Amino acid sequence: MPSLKDLKNRIESVKNTRKITKAMQMVAAAKLRRAQEAAEQSRPYTERFNAVLSGLAASVGGSESAPKLLAGTGSDQTHLLVVMTAERGLCGGFNANIAKLARAKAEELKAAGKTVKVLTVGKKGRDAIKRDLGDDFVGHVDLTEVKRVGYDDAQGIARDILVRFDAGEFDVATIFYAKFVNVVSQIPTEQQIIPASFEEQADGASTLYDYEPSEEAILADLLPRGVATQIFAALLENGASEQGARMSAMDNATRNAGDMIDKLTIEFNRSRQAVITNELIEIISGAEAL
Repeated sequence: MPSLKDLKNRIESVKNTRKITKAMQMVAAAKLRRAQEAAEQSRPYTERFNAVLSGLAASVGGSESAPKLLAGTGSDQTHLLVVMTAERGLCGGFNANIAKLARAKAEELKAAGKTVKVLTVGKKGRDAIKRDLGDDFVGHVDLTEVKRVGYDDAQGIARDILVRFDAGEFDVATIFYAKFVNVVSQIPTEQQIIPASFEEQADGASTLYDYEPSEEAILADLLPRGVATQIFAALLENGASEQGARMSAMDNATRNAGDMIDKLTIEFNRSRQAVITNELIEIISGAEAL
């Protein structure tokens, strides 16, 4: 049974931990507002940009002059998995869920006889899957020093991926990230970015415009930007998801710390009462002996 001093020290330790988790919750809440606004403001642009690319891609169809980023290499043997997670932990299952989805995809591809390569963005993603996919690692993007993710960061990642694609290192590229829904819901998502894949447009947008120069020329210029745009949108979604997950995790930690303090306080009071009772019994026994 722990002594009164041990219980008192433990109560103080948990109280200090609760102060830290409460502070982290408040910081995450403040950062979440900015990150959520950035993610939500990027969605209309990304959706419209993809709609334009989709219309152009539908016009080009299976043309032999279609850009390589749209037509692909003609093979799907080698896959590049770009796993995008956070640089820091203490955000619940946010990083683990993205890594789990990427691992499942890698296992599925390997079972089908495909070659898998892994590029990580964020230290936690690298740490989470390095144990299982360490032999498949080809690169890592460190954003530790980046205070606020910008489009330039996405362009840097896109350039790295495009250089690898032009060098013939892979045939298909897929990004993994968490789509922000709300504070308690972040959906791990996989999205193919090379070759470009678009949902079929039902509004017939491709028939409403005449393009100059040709659709192929415009696509050749826009598709690399499309890769950077999709990566930037994924980074923004990840940023909001990370702060939402951290806010929720720290709130749970604060509540759990409060419950633990209550239990330890009850145990401390019972132990102190037992000590006082034993001392009174010793005093009474000594008095009767005299």
